[in-house]
Amino acid sequence: MLVEIFTDGSARGNPNGPGGYGCVLHYRDGRGKIHERELSQGYVKTTNNRMELMAAIAGLEALKRPCEVRLYSDSKYLVDAFNQNWLDSWIKKGWKRSKNEPVQNVDLWKRLLKAKKVHQVTFFWIKGHDGHTMNERCNFLATDAADRCGLIEDTSGQFWDGSLDS
Repeated sequence: MLVEIFTDGSARGNPNGPGGYGCVLHYRDGRGKIHERELSQGYVKTTNNRMELMAAIAGLEALKRPCEVRLYSDSKYLVDAFNQNWLDSWIKKGWKRSKNEPVQNVDLWKRLLKAKKVHQVTFFWIKGHDGHTMNERCNFLATDAADRCGLIEDTSGQFWDGSLDS
């Protein structure tokens, strides 16, 4: 089953202030019907890269069974970290980019690697703020969640147990 995850971690455009993150999951069920789920979480006081990473993790961890996943992000750093095998070299160096520079957010990178082992994940970069429909929707989700300081929720108003079966 193919699942596409679109993330956005740049809520409110303030990397060091209150923000949120969101992701949209698109998937096709066994009967060929396309479904969509929106997940968002609010008030994360951190950097944009960390929020984007958390959005990717939220999307992958929401999947209850192994899937083929295409993950779209406007964080070139996040996409390059996986596509250019930066994480492999960081692990070999003991999670340090250089002799004295530890990798930030190691716990989150490890969670993403764990989720990536469960799913067949391909990362794609979407240039941010270019009017891409899914990027705009994810940004709306993140900003809305940040404003409400809410927890992860299904913003469609329907109950979802996390399974991809309809």
